[in-house]
Amino acid sequence: MPVRRSSHDRRADASDDLYDEEDERLDEDEDEDEDDDAFDDEDFDEDEPVEEIPDTRRRPRGLTAATAGRAGLRHIADLTGKALEGVTFVQPQENGWRVGVEVVEDRRIPSSGDILALYEAEMDQEGDLLSYRRTRRYKRGRGDDG
Repeated sequence: MPVRRSSHDRRADASDDLYDEEDERLDEDEDEDEDDDAFDDEDFDEDEPVEEIPDTRRRPRGLTAATAGRAGLRHIADLTGKALEGVTFVQPQENGWRVGVEVVEDRRIPSSGDILALYEAEMDQEGDLLSYRRTRRYKRGRGDDG
């Protein structure tokens, strides 16, 4: 004998009503926001000097330090084709970012004999590569010796 599930239909109708109520509330909120966003010409005086707030942050607006580091890593990997060890520094510049990336130049067995190199990538505020260069080569484990 088939079982009739009318309670399911009632729940579906109830949930539809909830969505309708939510839509009505959202419409009301949008109407209130429109009133708040209205620009009042009477409050604006064109002759009055506008105070400029100096931008004291050194970080360019296009990228965060984390995204700049990832972009520098990607650029060095694309250009060198070498295995990457990681980002060693990310430094904001006046017009962009400078990122240091450690690369395995020559793999050896055992890995303590690997030759590593430090590359620097200079990027603009959007993360586009401006220049890169290898600044150091050294044996693994001797990177800080100079």
